[in-house]
Amino acid sequence: MHRDHHHHHPARAIASTPSFSLLRLSAWERIAGAGVVLGVLWLLVFLVLA
Repeated sequence: MHRDHHHHHPARAIASTPSFSLLRLSAWERIAGAGVVLGVLWLLVFLVLA
């Protein structure tokens, strides 16, 4: 029935690379990554306000 799967899945190519898979990260790596993201966001906020 729904056999022709010709839509593009760019996310699958990213998820298949082990270096960039959120599922393979340990808990402390996720926390560290969240900290880095928050730090960058705060830096952008301060740059805009300055």
